Amino acid sequence: MLGSLETEVLAALRELKEAPARDVRRVLERRGFRVAYTTVATILSRLYEKDLVQRRRETCRGGERYVYRPAAVEQKYLVNLLRGVVAMFGPAGVVHLNEELAKLDPSQERELRRRLGLD
Repeated sequence: MLGSLETEVLAALRELKEAPARDVRRVLERRGFRVAYTTVATILSRLYEKDLVQRRRETCRGGERYVYRPAAVEQKYLVNLLRGVVAMFGPAGVVHLNEELAKLDPSQERELRRRLGLD
């Protein structure tokens, strides 16, 4: 499972498609999250270790840096997360999940269905 800041970093990276940590940090700041560059870089490294992002080295002024992009594993991750809810909480977890999904506005529901590969 991902922590809340990991989730926000991944969402920011999805918005950018591909970016270094500095640019991800800027998106987070626009969204109201005040985090240090080193924190964002650490989270991106952890997401890389979890195979949720890919990275490549790029030469830049002053040396090299990593440029990150979301890995194509989101659907698999979400499906496994849903299976985990069912396994961990059983029928009560499914009921609660359905209640939470019912609260989504139509655009959020469409986006979730797209990410799960249902549309």
